[in-house]
Amino acid sequence: MEYFHAAEDRQAVRDRVFAIITSNIGNLRIDSLIVEKPKTGPAFQVVEKFYPRMIGYLIRYVLEPRNLREYAEVIVITDSIPVSRKREAIEKAVKQTLSRMLPPGTRYKLLHHASKSCAGLQIADYCNWAIFRKWERGDLRSYNLIKSGIQSEFDIFRSGRKYYY
Repeated sequence: MEYFHAAEDRQAVRDRVFAIITSNIGNLRIDSLIVEKPKTGPAFQVVEKFYPRMIGYLIRYVLEPRNLREYAEVIVITDSIPVSRKREAIEKAVKQTLSRMLPPGTRYKLLHHASKSCAGLQIADYCNWAIFRKWERGDLRSYNLIKSGIQSEFDIFRSGRKYYY
């Protein structure tokens, strides 16, 4: 197969990919941000505001507990983002978040790779899909395979209140 995509792959393929992931789960740290978009205020649901803010929260959540002075460079990789205005908004948010968080002199890169060209993005897709299935459908089959690698599942709108930013 040229590449893997959990939502599109047949169950037999997913079983084989999850077997590889679980055999290497000790090398993974999985953090996820659970977002129910309808709980967001209407003005904030605009793509150019919504995705950058959420990716900013996730980056901050993952990086804040670390001693960032130990890192010479931080690299953020996303799937290719075909819509120019969405890509630009996400790039701006990631760059702003990183420049606020990182110690002076720490370099960072933001890369957009086609997921089919990046094994790490394909693994992230499978892990996100398993978490999505748990939250959306109560389906724990794939989630249980990766749960030992899950560091966090942060339900950002867990209170049920609408958030206006």
